[in-house]
Amino acid sequence: MDTISGVWAATLTPFDRNGQPDADLAVAQGRWLLENGCDGLGVLGTTGEANSISLADRQHLIGNLAKALSPESLLVGTGACALDDAILLTRTALDAGVDRVLVLPPFFYRPADPEGVLDFFDRLIEGAGSASLRLYLYNFPQLTGFAFPVDWVRRLKDRHGDIVAGLKDSSGDFESMRGFTTVPDFAVFAGTEAYLLDILKEGGVGCISATANITAAGCQAVYQAWRNGPADRAAELQDALTQQRMAIQAHPLIPAIRALTAARTGDERWRTPLPPHRALPMAAATDLADSLFGSKAA
Repeated sequence: MDTISGVWAATLTPFDRNGQPDADLAVAQGRWLLENGCDGLGVLGTTGEANSISLADRQHLIGNLAKALSPESLLVGTGACALDDAILLTRTALDAGVDRVLVLPPFFYRPADPEGVLDFFDRLIEGAGSASLRLYLYNFPQLTGFAFPVDWVRRLKDRHGDIVAGLKDSSGDFESMRGFTTVPDFAVFAGTEAYLLDILKEGGVGCISATANITAAGCQAVYQAWRNGPADRAAELQDALTQQRMAIQAHPLIPAIRALTAARTGDERWRTPLPPHRALPMAAATDLADSLFGSKAA
């Protein structure tokens, strides 16, 4: 279970009318994604609105997903401001048979002291208490207020070896992503498929993307063309994929992906996020679905 690569969707979390996670619908979506271009699923991350969900509901959803889907196909978001909460969620994943977790830095107190953040991760790894743990750092400074420095990552990797397995970079800064590829034995994922081919060329391993909920097949086509050639075909496919990503992110991202998932499935339950997000207005949702799906939109 040490090495992951390719196309991973940062999955949505579906909610019932009471605002509780709908585990059955989440499993169905996960299966569809794995059958339609995804190598794995990043669950309970930003796109999954994890920080709007109670600890108990996050634990419940982790258990249900791990039972219904292959644990090897899951990368579970276990980040939290409180260290004990992050340890609890990480242990929940491990107990469910999922060794891979994606962890935000503690994201409330700003500016964060890098040494304090290092202490947080040292204590998280110690508290998880498992040599099988594979921890992926989640670099998203726009939301967390903390950007992982490359030298900081090297120090954490030197301390904990294989446990510190890689990083998802959602900074939007390609130079930032490229820098992390210099860390030995460290898997770097772009947080957007717009940089999929670029990061692969630099030694990265793939993407973990919110919009892969919609574009997974196109992401996989780029990944396979990069692996198998020809190079000009990979570039052509990447251009088309980037245009799709830009069209979606022209709207509030999570509401837009929800609207498109509702259009694809015909299931309106997907449209509704938790506060502070709001559903994409119907007119905008219809126009976006028509632009991407055409006559295939529900």
